[in-house]
Amino acid sequence: MILPVIDMKSKKNSDAKIRANNKYSAAHYDRINMALPKGSRKLIDYCARQQGESVNRYVCRAVLERVRRDIQKESTASQEFFDLF
Repeated sequence: MILPVIDMKSKKNSDAKIRANNKYSAAHYDRINMALPKGSRKLIDYCARQQGESVNRYVCRAVLERVRRDIQKESTASQEFFDLF
């Protein structure tokens, strides 16, 4: 079997760049995998576009707003964390 030769000019990112990006992401972000009812993504995408946001940003903001409300019900939470968003 002959493997194709990959021209580095046609490859978008080098392996080193991909590794660096993955390392940065692992150190700075938490990931959550969500399962939504069929059709939900289209609705969320529409709402995000209406707000001028990406789907990721829209969902993060919505979740963090809910977390803020829930925590404020329980105690006087520090605003410093939420002011980042």
